[in-house]
Amino acid sequence: MDIFGVSPQLLLGQLLLGLINGSFYAMLSLGLAVIFGLMNVVNFAHGAQYMLGAFVAWLLLTMFGVPYWGALVIAPVVIALFGMALERFLLRRLQNEDHLFGLLATYAVALIVEGLVLHGYGSSGLPYTNPIPGGVMLGFMFLPYYRLWVVAISLVLCLGTWLLIERTKLGSYLRAANERSELVEAFGINVPKLVTLTYGFGVGLAALGGVLAAPIYSVSPSMGTNMIVVVFAVVVIGGMGSIAGAIVSGYALGLAEGLTKVFYPAGANMTIFALMILALMIWPSGLFSKAQ
Repeated sequence: MDIFGVSPQLLLGQLLLGLINGSFYAMLSLGLAVIFGLMNVVNFAHGAQYMLGAFVAWLLLTMFGVPYWGALVIAPVVIALFGMALERFLLRRLQNEDHLFGLLATYAVALIVEGLVLHGYGSSGLPYTNPIPGGVMLGFMFLPYYRLWVVAISLVLCLGTWLLIERTKLGSYLRAANERSELVEAFGINVPKLVTLTYGFGVGLAALGGVLAAPIYSVSPSMGTNMIVVVFAVVVIGGMGSIAGAIVSGYALGLAEGLTKVFYPAGANMTIFALMILALMIWPSGLFSKAQ
């Protein structure tokens, strides 16, 4: 039986594709939320760091023969170390300045990184071999095993990060360091090192998302630019710095995008931004912001 003139097979298929897209939105917005919520830094280099994760995975495979499962560990660690160096030598100098300075600095880093990759490898997409071939027929669509793996690992990472930040002693240290760093330092905790590790963790999440995206999308210098605008919209809707907001909004907006492709395909690319405008009109601080 059709639903509003749309077959259930098409509706369920698009919802599943929306869930897959939402998995990437949630992972990337989660990294942004961790960095902003615990450091007050608007990390506009997040898209470039996502792209670098995919690019390093491609280099490891083509130049060093490192398989996908090895790249899934090595690439995020490498990019996280790059992020920690960036925080130590650039962002730390701007920590007492207005948010605009951090945004401009990270945006400049993103342009430099993308320019270097573009100059060295061109703008055409670089293919990455699917590490989990095959799939399962669900009746209404064929679901590749790899996309199922992406959804599963995204859910585990999002839940694990939320538990780490909200339910552990380390998470309480991180939140306290953001609000009263001098008080935390009085208890013998190295706040600058904690901040550096936090930034590295957020960058590592972006790079891990890039490695997961490499077999689905072609690896190209612009892949981060295409994703970061959407992810910023997700973070704004959920509430800047809200871990739960980033996760819930990421998945919800992926599903909303999938529904729009069914009922109004021409407006699918505008869905998230239309919802962002609506959310800002009603809840200016975001749906899950502590300021509400």
